[in-house]
Amino acid sequence: MSTGATPAAQRTDETSPLVVRTRAVADAGPLLALLPRDDVVAWVRRGEGLVGWGSATVLRTSGADRFADAQEWWRQHARAAVVRDEVREPGTGLVCFGSFAFADDPGDSVLVVPEVVVGTRAGRTWVTTIGQGSITAAPEVTPTDPPRPPGAVTFADGALSGAAWEGIVAEAVDRIGRGSLEKVVLARDLVASADADIDVRWPLQRLAESYPTCWTFHVDGLLGATPEMLVRRVRGLVTSRVLAGTIRRTGNDERDLTLAAALARSSKDLEEHEYAVRSVADALAPHCTSMNVPEAPFVLHLPNVMHLATDVTGGVHDGDDDVASSLELAASLHPSAAVGGTPTDEALALIAEIEAMDRARYAGPVGWMDASGDGEWGIALRSAEVSGRMLRLFAGCGIVASSNPEDELAEAQAKFMPVRDAISG
Repeated sequence: MSTGATPAAQRTDETSPLVVRTRAVADAGPLLALLPRDDVVAWVRRGEGLVGWGSATVLRTSGADRFADAQEWWRQHARAAVVRDEVREPGTGLVCFGSFAFADDPGDSVLVVPEVVVGTRAGRTWVTTIGQGSITAAPEVTPTDPPRPPGAVTFADGALSGAAWEGIVAEAVDRIGRGSLEKVVLARDLVASADADIDVRWPLQRLAESYPTCWTFHVDGLLGATPEMLVRRVRGLVTSRVLAGTIRRTGNDERDLTLAAALARSSKDLEEHEYAVRSVADALAPHCTSMNVPEAPFVLHLPNVMHLATDVTGGVHDGDDDVASSLELAASLHPSAAVGGTPTDEALALIAEIEAMDRARYAGPVGWMDASGDGEWGIALRSAEVSGRMLRLFAGCGIVASSNPEDELAEAQAKFMPVRDAISG
């Protein structure tokens, strides 16, 4: 738990064990269409996943011990909960959703246990109700009123202009050239202002439609569609998808195939990707009984960009009391070279020195976990923070010795596109 100067975790009032019931229900249609307007969470890919609403209990924590705080709080709830699970699949029974700050300081992190969770996987649909001491009757699982667009949206630079951000990229390239580090990931932000309060269901539904192979998420005001699975743990199998090395798509299929081939041969992008894969494999190895790390990446095609990608897999002793939970695995991986750099400490120090903004929960772990420790945690990329009429968008790029500041700015602009398009009318 938090000690010393680390801020203490803040919990909602908890006087009774959580009472949980999961039952199978008929398919109710698209998960995101079931959400009410307020107090919602979501984790959806290709029509499957989990959504929820309401708040049975919440943990807010921060500082270097934020992952340990969250794991211990969750372990206590899982042990005390009274659960009737008629489905018994990963993601049924007691489930929490979480989003964690990128940096130890500043930054707030959160775990939310919804009052209602609806899940769909492999043709099965279920609803879970959760309460303190008792639960109410399970709600009807039916589509709600559709969200309305936020009206006109204007965009402005966040902490730095494009030209100023190119300057810090050049500074990073210079530091790398002098041997200070091998790679650093630098991020920038945009600020959007809408005519009306933003209904998060509007960008969520549009992101899910436009980027079905990504994981569309929302937890406590942080929304996005991430292409990068930090770690999944399901019944003993551990998977992590590493993305590093990016090129923008043109919309011309023939031209994009040529660009994909160039990306697969790019020494700059392969170097960046190798750092990221190495950092993930090294972090997972102590927790896994076996590991598979492919020798070469594949090219992942998304609507706006293409990435070099590698799926690292491993196995754990499922069912052992001391096996790492999905959240503990996520904590061991964060921050990977894909969002921090190499070596980690030097890269984080440079980010803190020159990036000139607070990442908050951008590029931190986001996802869900059940009482057994199974779960999925993505990296909060292609994301934004929403509050009322305001939206803060984030994008980052991996900088190595051969990086060109103008090219990196263009890459960041491409990475803003998913949320930027989703929020526009």
